[in-house]
Amino acid sequence: MPLPHDPGPHWGEVGIHGLHRQREWDAVVTLAAPELAGTEVWFVALPGGELVREEGDGDSEVLGRAVTLALPYRAHGVRREGGLWVVGATRIETVELDDDPGGQAVELSWDGRERTVRLDGRPTLAGVVELERLGAERHATYVVTAARLSGRIWELFVSPL
Repeated sequence: MPLPHDPGPHWGEVGIHGLHRQREWDAVVTLAAPELAGTEVWFVALPGGELVREEGDGDSEVLGRAVTLALPYRAHGVRREGGLWVVGATRIETVELDDDPGGQAVELSWDGRERTVRLDGRPTLAGVVELERLGAERHATYVVTAARLSGRIWELFVSPL
């Protein structure tokens, strides 16, 4: 004898959980460009419009012109069948540092009593006044991370501690 159908909620079932997936991209564009070489490219569009290729072999210039998102942003372009390219872009925050701290990555934290600075993952006693100011403007205690994009332009993340 078959069991009766269970009409109750199945909250543990895949796809039925009530939470939507986090949005990954602020803008997505599809571009027909069969003449473009490559298969994939990661790039950053800086505030002045310069494009910095981070990885891959695609043409970031052509793909970057297709993105209508306000600068600055980070984008990922992928070639699909038939010469189509799909580009997803996400806004980022950047800062131009007048005093170059050196290295490629800075992590600075303030817990209300002690400042900690790491340059390229190594502790240092040097400070980065501009990053400290940005952190203090937003939070009483904070963590600021910055990654060099090009020259004096850094990608910036400021979070409460």
